[in-house]
Amino acid sequence: MFSHCQYLKQKYNQKAFSIIINQKNDSLSRINLFKIANRYYNMNDLKSYREISELVLDRSVIAKDSSSIAKAYTYLGDYYSAHIISDSAFRNYFKAQKIYLQIDDKYNLSKTLLSKASLQYNEGDFSESEISVFKALSILKQQKNVNDQLYECYNLLGILYNEKEEYARALEFQNKALITLNDKSIPLDLQLKATSLNNIGFVYMRMENFKQAISYFEKGLNEKNLFEEKTFLYAMLLDNLAYSKLKSKKMEGLPDQFYRSLKIRDSLGLKMAKISNQIHLSEYYAFRKDTFKAIQFSKQALLLSRSSDKLTNTLLALKQIAVVDPRNASKYSKEYIRLNDKMLKAERNMGEKFSRIEYETNEIKDQNSNLQEKNKTLVYVFSICTLIGLFFYVYKTQQAKNRELLFKQQQQIANEDIYNLMISQQNDIELTRIREKKKVAQELHDGVLGRMFGVRISLDSLDKINEEEAAAKRKKYLTELKNIEEDIREISHDLNREKSELINNFVLILNKLFENQQNTYPSQLITSFDSQIKWELVSNAVKINLYRIIQEALQNCNKYAKAKTITVEFKNEVNHLILSVFDDGIGFNPKRTKNGIGLHNIEYRVAECKGSVIIKSAPGEGTMLLVKIPIDQKINLQKK
Repeated sequence: MFSHCQYLKQKYNQKAFSIIINQKNDSLSRINLFKIANRYYNMNDLKSYREISELVLDRSVIAKDSSSIAKAYTYLGDYYSAHIISDSAFRNYFKAQKIYLQIDDKYNLSKTLLSKASLQYNEGDFSESEISVFKALSILKQQKNVNDQLYECYNLLGILYNEKEEYARALEFQNKALITLNDKSIPLDLQLKATSLNNIGFVYMRMENFKQAISYFEKGLNEKNLFEEKTFLYAMLLDNLAYSKLKSKKMEGLPDQFYRSLKIRDSLGLKMAKISNQIHLSEYYAFRKDTFKAIQFSKQALLLSRSSDKLTNTLLALKQIAVVDPRNASKYSKEYIRLNDKMLKAERNMGEKFSRIEYETNEIKDQNSNLQEKNKTLVYVFSICTLIGLFFYVYKTQQAKNRELLFKQQQQIANEDIYNLMISQQNDIELTRIREKKKVAQELHDGVLGRMFGVRISLDSLDKINEEEAAAKRKKYLTELKNIEEDIREISHDLNREKSELINNFVLILNKLFENQQNTYPSQLITSFDSQIKWELVSNAVKINLYRIIQEALQNCNKYAKAKTITVEFKNEVNHLILSVFDDGIGFNPKRTKNGIGLHNIEYRVAECKGSVIIKSAPGEGTMLLVKIPIDQKINLQKK
């Protein structure tokens, strides 16, 4: 819950924003927006801070205000850095760095390099961090009245070398940082001297020179107004002082100093800083042989560290609990090794990511080169690119024409193959028809005519016998005539079947294609032909194209669809023949595959028939191919 003071700050900030947002997008309004963002940052309202920073970035881009664009990028970098989204933070810092380099704003360039260096340090990329700091230093040394930035550079270098265990260099740069504080322009309320005294003491503590460490920590704690102006720093110095006393076995003021530091950090909500206190208290009670409390504080530290984004905290807690809890030391040691490997890998990956961002963004080269020479180079490059582009266009156009010609030749060959197949099928049917004619003629001559002649002779002989006997024989001969009538009807049916086979030549060819599909591939094939279609009235050109469309569709199903069921249907509509092919396969995105050769072939053949085609598909939803071809109206008339 906000304090009343913080509530008022929020209220006044929101009121200021409501006024500025309606003002003209000029340099003054953008400066005021940056001030509002700063206030949100100081109030720890990072969400509002980011929103204002993005707004002022958009306005700066519209106004083409390079300086404000770069500044907005640094603000966004600070936001992502605070949320430990390091790659986004680095990207924004690097964008700002490029702009400051371009507009020759050395002071802000050095500040941005320093922010980038701090980020690299936090991610364990010490070498690149060191490079960034020295880049900032080389710029700052050419400037005046920049001791505040020089202090930040020296301080960060001291911290870096301390981490790298180069303690002599660490002390060298920390002392340089202290010297810069002689500049009276640096505000005392920043408590930078206390910060440096703490950092120097920390170097000595790492060197196990605890006497010197205690001396510097005590000096830091004695800085005027430290508790009021930098309470968190006071708690840090107190914890470091107590720990140095513990390590040098001077128990005066212990464990009270640990507890006081812990209480302050707890009141400030410094969750991660509390971990350090808890680990130190665990070490203190282990030294006092109070195993219960030693384990208790180490467990508290471990539990708290698991909610942290910093693996370093968890590693420190695991290391301590493995010492004070030997029964479970093996378990904690295994976890320590696993997390340590993970952290090292993450640090390597982040360093590589930073390098990749720099590479992709590309630093601006040679800012002081002659502008006229640049323009000449641009003209030359543009001219060359235009010529290359023109050549490439002509080449691609010619290539496309060649492909189109080749495609038409291939289609012609394919059409001839289908036509030959239909002719071959027609010849087979013609041979069958001739055989059937001979068979019918033979049956009529040898069977039906002979029997009819016999019946006629028998009927003539009835005139010579009495009436009763004639009636009985007449009945017998009528039965024979009825049998002859059935034989003639059967022959007529055979002739009709032959005619149907002749008409359905195209259907037979398709059935052979379908039979081959079923014998070769595991997918179930369902086919349907509308009986109302008059195939004899459909031109060979249309039949050839329909055959090739079905063949292409089946080929696509077999190669890509992974379908269990494929359905091919022919339907008759007024003035149109409808072909539909469905499958229940994996589907595809027609927009991405629209330039495929198979689909192009289908569209080309439908266009030849002056028809239309619809292809519907989506990943995981199968595919539907619907071809609609205009046919002469006679197709729809039934033969009477």
